[in-house]
Amino acid sequence: MPVDISVQKMYTIRKKTLNVVGVITAGTLVEHYVIPRRDTRKKTGYQRELATARVNRLVKELTNRTVDLPTALLLNLRDYSPDLNLFEQDGHSYFRLHDGESLYVVDGQHRVEALSRLVQTEPLRWTAFEIPFVCMLGASEREEMEQFYVVNSTAKSVRTDLALDLLRQRAETDPEVLEALLEHGASWKVDAQVVTEELAQTRLWRGRVRFPGDTKGETMIGSAGMAGSLKQLLNTPYFGAIKQPNQIKIIDAYWQGIRNVIPAPFEKPEEYALQKSTGVMVMHALLVSIIEYVRSNGKSLFEPTSFEEALRETLQELEGDTSSGELARGADFWRAGSQGAAGSFSSNSGRRVLVAKLRASLPEVQVE
Repeated sequence: MPVDISVQKMYTIRKKTLNVVGVITAGTLVEHYVIPRRDTRKKTGYQRELATARVNRLVKELTNRTVDLPTALLLNLRDYSPDLNLFEQDGHSYFRLHDGESLYVVDGQHRVEALSRLVQTEPLRWTAFEIPFVCMLGASEREEMEQFYVVNSTAKSVRTDLALDLLRQRAETDPEVLEALLEHGASWKVDAQVVTEELAQTRLWRGRVRFPGDTKGETMIGSAGMAGSLKQLLNTPYFGAIKQPNQIKIIDAYWQGIRNVIPAPFEKPEEYALQKSTGVMVMHALLVSIIEYVRSNGKSLFEPTSFEEALRETLQELEGDTSSGELARGADFWRAGSQGAAGSFSSNSGRRVLVAKLRASLPEVQVE
């Protein structure tokens, strides 16, 4: 049987999308909800992975009556039909849900999951529990994604890797998003996400970059960390003007050059910091200066050998003290933990010091 819910109608300011506002029972919600989880590779969905501990805590708090759920869920009925889902009676508006219709949870998935568990375990107590909701009518997945991004970037922040992933997809489909990014000088975020995804397909980085929803496994760095490391590089006039396919070729050749100079960190990357956050941030910051040197010598930026020549002495002679006071040199400098020296440069200020140290040891730029 269909369920009728008394609602108030409202329209969004910008796009004049019809929404309804009301109160829904947990029993009805549990029968109709769908959570569109993010699949980065298929580019579908947008919800982050469920935080089980957060749901467990909410279930306990609701059971013990130590918390209320006063804030509204944000839902969407994608397959909205004005004739079937909305009607007027006696001066009141009603939202009608039919069997098999899905309410997509745009915001509030942890509350919904907690209520689902409670309804399943104690149906007599929780089926009639009421929670306020706002439901968009007929919005697309892209519009849901936009609202999810707005809610989570202005209230509780969403994980950076997921935010960048969604931002890139929104910018590709909505010119207004890209215009806003350009206006605020933040278009590099979209470019960095593209470069990160492409680099993750190269031989040296395949399986080393962790995207939203991926398990840690053998990955070395999160996609947000990789994207963030590219900010300075992408914002330089020369590199920023290069077409993306060539940017990726240059960065790939750069890392191949590093590997050829100090191969050990790439053979057992988990034992070194080079392909982790500290190493990636430092080496990408250094690439700005390396490019100047390679270009000044008339070498190709697409050839690993060009970077080998520039980096050989710098990386092989790099020295630092381990936590035990021992000297770590060359590839050993990048060993993780107490065996290496890179760990002492993991802070923002430490990375700046290390970049300056490496830059000072580079070959001199040739000026004609």
